[in-house]
Amino acid sequence: MPYGESSELSLLRDAVASVAADFGPEYFLSAARNGQKTDELWAALAEPGFLGVSIPEEYGGGGGGITELTAVVEETAAAGCPLVMLMVSPAICGTVLARFGSTAQRETWLPGLADGSIKMAFAVTEPDAGSNTHAITTTATCGPDGWTLRGTKYYISGVDEAAGILVVAATRDESGQPLGTSLFIVPVDAPGLQKTLIPMEIAAPEKQFTLHFDDVALPPEAVVGDVGGGFRSVFQGLNPERITGAAVETGIGRYALEQAARYGLERSVWGAPIGTHQGLSHPLAAAKIELELARLMMWKAAGLHDAGVDASEAANMAKYSAAEAALRCVDQAIQMHGGNGLASEYALAPYWGLARLLRIAPVSREMVLNHVAQHSLGLPKSYGGSRS
Repeated sequence: MPYGESSELSLLRDAVASVAADFGPEYFLSAARNGQKTDELWAALAEPGFLGVSIPEEYGGGGGGITELTAVVEETAAAGCPLVMLMVSPAICGTVLARFGSTAQRETWLPGLADGSIKMAFAVTEPDAGSNTHAITTTATCGPDGWTLRGTKYYISGVDEAAGILVVAATRDESGQPLGTSLFIVPVDAPGLQKTLIPMEIAAPEKQFTLHFDDVALPPEAVVGDVGGGFRSVFQGLNPERITGAAVETGIGRYALEQAARYGLERSVWGAPIGTHQGLSHPLAAAKIELELARLMMWKAAGLHDAGVDASEAANMAKYSAAEAALRCVDQAIQMHGGNGLASEYALAPYWGLARLLRIAPVSREMVLNHVAQHSLGLPKSYGGSRS
C-alpha cells in the first residue's frame, strides 16, 4: 500500500481522477488562452463533494483533512487541469475560517466553500513587503462603527471569481496605537476596493490582481479570530497552502511524465522507440524518482497537519521538492518530444510556466531554504536585520 494512503483515500483519488479525465488539457488550456474560467470542472468536482472534503461536516463538508484535499488537488492537476483556486479557497480560507471564524462567519462562508457555490481569495502579499509578512503596510484602523481599511495588496489570485477576500492587515486603535496584525473578511464588491489585472505570460485560468483598499469600511464582525491574532490565524492556513501547492506541482509532474512515456513508446527513430535510448529514458527515470520523493514528503506534511502536529518544516520541504521535481519532469518531457515539445498539439510547454510560477509562490525556494537553515539546522537568521 502506498505510504500513508488508506483504501478510502485511494477510492477518493480514483473518483476525482475519473471526473477530471472528462476535461483534460484541451479544456484547461482553451480556458486559459481564451480568458475563460474552469467553471464546468469546478462544478463537476463540487457535485460529488470533492471541493468540500476538508470542510467540517456540520457545514456541508466531508469532515476530512488536508490529506483528502491534497488528493483532490493532485489528481485534478495530473489530468492536465491544475487549479490554483483549490490552494486558496478551500485550503487556506476554509482551514482558517473553520478554526478561527465566528459562528456567523462559519455559517455564512463554509457551506458555500463546501458545495463550490462560492470562492474566497486570500490577500497577504504587498508590493514592498514581498515575503516579509511582518512588514505589511495595509492598515485597518478601529473606529466607533468598525474598521477602515487602507493599503495595497499584490499578486492576489482569483479575485474576479471570489465572493470575499481574507485580508491580512496591521490594526490600530482610534489614536493610531498598534494593535497587532489581524485578519478581515472583505466582500469583493466593497466600496473603495479597486481591482487591477496584472497581465501574465503563463497559461492559467486564474488571474492575478493588484488590490487597492481606499478607506474600505468594515463592520466589527469582519475580524476573523482575535484582533491582533492575525499571524496565528494566517499561519494555520499557510501550511495547507504549501501542501496543496506541492500537490499542484506533483500533479503537473505526473501529467508530464505520462505524456513523455507515451511519446517515448510511440515515436520511433533508427528502427526503435525513442524511449529505448538511455539518453532520453534515464533523465526521465531520474525525474520520476525525484517526483516520488517529493510526493512522500507531501503526504508526510499532510498527515502531520491533520494530526495537529507542527507541519511547518515538512510543508516547506514538500513545496520546495515538488516544485523542483515538477520543473524537471516538464523539462524532460519536452526534451523527449524534441521540437514537438513546444508544439501546441502536445500540450506540454504551457505547464512549464505554471510549474515555474509555483517555484516562486506561495513561498519562494529561497525562503524555504532560509526556514530550513534557521529552524531545522539551527543556523543564524540570514535576513531581516544586521549580522556581525
